[in-house]
Order: sequence, then structure tokens, then C-alpha cells
Amino acid sequence: MTAVKISLKQPKDEDGSVWFEIRCGGFTRQFKSEYKIYEWQWNAVNERPVGECTQPNRINYVREGLEWDVARFDKVVRRLDLNKSNYNADDVIALFCQLKEETSMFNFMRKVIAGLEQMGKVRTSETYWAALKSFMSFRGCNDVPLDEFNSDLMLMYEAYLKNRRVCKNTISFYMRILRAVYNRAVDKNLTEQKYPFKYVYTGVDKTIKRAVSVNVIKNLKAMDLSDAFPLDFARDMFMFSFYTRGMSFVDMAYLKKTDIQNGILSYNRRKTGQKLYIKWENCMDKLVAKYRNNETVYLLPIIKREGNERKQYENALHLVNCHLKTLSAMLKLPKPLSMYAARHSWASIAKAANIPISVISEGMGHNSETTTQIYLASIETNVVDNANKQILDLL
Repeated sequence: MTAVKISLKQPKDEDGSVWFEIRCGGFTRQFKSEYKIYEWQWNAVNERPVGECTQPNRINYVREGLEWDVARFDKVVRRLDLNKSNYNADDVIALFCQLKEETSMFNFMRKVIAGLEQMGKVRTSETYWAALKSFMSFRGCNDVPLDEFNSDLMLMYEAYLKNRRVCKNTISFYMRILRAVYNRAVDKNLTEQKYPFKYVYTGVDKTIKRAVSVNVIKNLKAMDLSDAFPLDFARDMFMFSFYTRGMSFVDMAYLKKTDIQNGILSYNRRKTGQKLYIKWENCMDKLVAKYRNNETVYLLPIIKREGNERKQYENALHLVNCHLKTLSAMLKLPKPLSMYAARHSWASIAKAANIPISVISEGMGHNSETTTQIYLASIETNVVDNANKQILDLL
């Protein structure tokens, strides 16, 4: 075992950087940290930053960061002691630099997100970004070592979210994403499993009912919106989703004209990759006929040009949901409609029509019992099409 001493040195150059001094095997190396402070904020005896600052969080941020780096240096030394009989200060610094980017939660999670983006899992990467931004806000942008990820930290984060009146399911959503990232870090041996999420809520709470009755769908369909194109378009998008068994807006956006073959609309769900087939009904054809002048490859005029397709879809969804709120007010509905309500409504009306839940599950492309409670893997396509026809005939 090699004798190693890690110490901190006060800023010794004009930019105010703090330095690490590594004494190992009779040799000394100095290594520049990423943290900078004024010379008068340094306590040479304790080798730590002291005093106040015009930016209240800055000193604490520097202090925590330096303590974190010292702890990481200690971890590096322990690892070298286990794996190498002889090593020097340069080996300590090299391994420190190698592990630095991996052993912080922010940096590790950014790498996970980048990996999801490279695999084409754009939607999943966006949800991970949302969870990371929330956690970064809680931390005041101060990163946290994976080794310090514990149940107390997660309980504080949960309390932070509750104080901001974040709904229970959103809290659980963030926690489950962070847990998935943390478990991945454990699998990579970047930290030990401490089960930091065992005391926080990670379940799924009962949500507010979003479905509307068949009468509301009928009234929406019957509205004369010929002089109000934005409202008419929003109504059409809602109806198309309902006609197609609650197709999600993102799947609608990427439908191509060539996806209709021999009276069958086929597409892959972007969320799961599952292939779905829908019998092309007359009501669908009449709706799409209104947009025959659409010169793109897409079936519906949601994505209107090449480039930034994702942004176009997101902007269109935002506008459609805004206009659906206006339509909801015109219909005097107690709660505003949204595109997601079309999917809930199809399932609710199907259930009211005594269509088996297993058929509803197949029709909506669900592949999990937790989503639909009952799921049967093999249902004839014509059974699902007949179920959809029953619902459409109610209108």
C-alpha cells in the first residue's frame, strides 16, 4: 500500500483557482481544480474556503465541490490500493480525471440522456431531461456525487416538490426516472447500492378522469366551424384521434399517405414501436379529404416542411390543445378537452359499450397489464376493427 496524502492549496495565480497537492511515494504533484475564489476567502490552516460573498451560494458551492473532489481522490487511492501494488501521483491524477465525469449525478445522467438520443429514443430522452432539470433546480445547480445519493436526499427532494404543489404522479414520475439512472450507475460499479428511493413515493396515483361522453363527442363533431379554421382544425385532429382508437398526436403527426394500403392504415407507435393496423373507415376518409392540398408526404398537415419536425409537432400540439380549450368553453364543458382526452374517451366509451377490456387494450396498442389491467396477446385484427366500428356507429 502506497502512502498518499491529498491536500488543498490556496489560490496561487491570478485567476483564483484552488490547487490539489498529491504526495505519493516521496513525490509531489499539484493539480488545478475547477473552483476559483479570492485569496481572502481562503483559510490556509483548515485548507478550506471561509467567509461570506456577494453571491450567498457561491462559497458553499465551492466548499462542497472541493470536499467532493477530495472524497473522490480518496476513493481513487482506495481503488489503486486494491488493484496496483505500486503507483505514483500521476496515476492518482489520471484515474481521478477518468472518474470525475462519471461519478456525479448530473454528468452521469447527461450521458444517459445522450445515449437515449443516439438510440433514437427522443421522447424518453425528453422525459429524462425534465426530471434532471427538476432535480437540478432542487439542488440549486450544485451537482451531487453518486456516493452521496441517499434516502435523506430523496426525502428532501420529495418535500421540495410537494412544497411547490407538484402533483403526486409527477413526483413519482421524476423519482422513477432518477431511480432508473441511479440503478444504471450501480450496474456500472460507479457507486454502491444504498436504496435511496425506499422511503419516497414511486407508485401511480389515480388520475382525474379525462374522458368525455359520446354526447360530448357528437356535439363537438356537429359544431359549425367553417369560418374558424384554427378551431376547425383542432376539432378535426381530436376527431381523427378518436376515429383511430385514440391515436396519439405524435403518431398522427408522422403518419404518411403511403401508410394507407388496401383499406388499412398501418403505423408503428413511436412510444413502444408496436405495429398497429386500423381499418380505414369512411369518416376518416372524409376528414382527411379536407386536407388533400397538403403537398408533403404526411397524411395530415401537422408537419408542413422538412427540418425541425419534432418542433413542428410540439408547436402544433400546443396550438391544438389551446383551441380545444376554446371549443370546450363554447360547449360549456366543466373541464377543458385536450388531445389526450380523445384517447381516454375512446377507451371509456368502448368499455361502456361492453367491449372486452382485452380488445380495448389491443386496439389502443397497450402492451402492459399495468396499463389496461387485462391484456391478451393475440386478438384478431378484425375483432378490433369491429369494436372501432361499433363506437363510430354511435356518432
